[in-house]
Amino acid sequence: MSATPQLSPELTRALHEGLAIPAHPLALNAERRLDEKYQRALTRYYVDSGAGGVAVGVHSTQFEIRLPEIGLFETVLRLASEEVDRRKPDRPFLKVAGICGPTEQAEAEAHIAAGLGYHAGLLSMGGLKGWSEEKLLKRTEAVAKIIPVFGFYLQPSVGGTVLSYDFWRRFADIPGVIAIKMAPFNRYQTIDVVRAVCSSDRCSEIALYTGNDDNIVNDLLTAYRFNINGTPVEKRIVGGLLGHWAVWTRKAVELLEEIKRVRDNEALDRRWLTRNIEITDCNAAFFDPAHHFEGCIPGIHEVLRRQGLLPGRWCLNPAEELSEGQMEEISRVYRDYPHLNDDAFVAAHLSEWLSE
Repeated sequence: MSATPQLSPELTRALHEGLAIPAHPLALNAERRLDEKYQRALTRYYVDSGAGGVAVGVHSTQFEIRLPEIGLFETVLRLASEEVDRRKPDRPFLKVAGICGPTEQAEAEAHIAAGLGYHAGLLSMGGLKGWSEEKLLKRTEAVAKIIPVFGFYLQPSVGGTVLSYDFWRRFADIPGVIAIKMAPFNRYQTIDVVRAVCSSDRCSEIALYTGNDDNIVNDLLTAYRFNINGTPVEKRIVGGLLGHWAVWTRKAVELLEEIKRVRDNEALDRRWLTRNIEITDCNAAFFDPAHHFEGCIPGIHEVLRRQGLLPGRWCLNPAEELSEGQMEEISRVYRDYPHLNDDAFVAAHLSEWLSE
């Protein structure tokens, strides 16, 4: 038997066809303690929205859940896994657990996730400044022996590290790597990852996902083509694992399905370029790049609060709040892009999701 865990054939096909995977937020009450009712309601919302998976224990879930004095990492992973199983989605549904920290911590988190029925671990390189690329690769190999790995290229402005083409080329060769989320918010670095995967013998085994919130639609529409040893190799970014898709999720699912239908069309409608800008404008309001993304988690919370999916914007860190002018920006994009929100869908199901 292989020492490397694998996805089922059904999940593998779905992953490569392209999934909408929202990054799961953390529901807190006014005392900044876990609100289990709303936490479960969020998972129900994502499943019923048609999402193809959910990512839990990631940045949107707040990294502080791992602090010993808070100790919510295993709890929030368990709640989401239970709710997915109870909803019994009628499609393949990928449960992804956020994994971070030095190798020993990452291995421990991978064991917890695997034990709770998670199919893959989104392995963050954040918070490991000063680590060599060699050491990061060894860490990846160690985690991949426990759970299939979803690689993660995180932008430096929120704690990530710039990694070389050679790093991603070697990363792609690791047998347990099943996908890579690219979120450097940088065209050059995104191309590095795609070209590295295209150069690997495992090219067809790795699914590429966008985390570039500033370019979601264009990432999903683009075919990347490279000359590899005299042979043209083409690869697409097939889906998204996004904090942005934690809100207005029903519309995000519809967007991805529409893109799948049109992306092979040579005569692509130019209105897609406009749609890309509309969605990026919304993301700017939610994620607060004007203030170095300081309001990104409260921004997500504010949208969910308006819909009734969260009782408030509270974060574990009391200092995390909306930035100056961010509330007005969220109201503006609500007003300017009414076709992008899923308020009606949420209103029709909210009482059921919140029922005990």
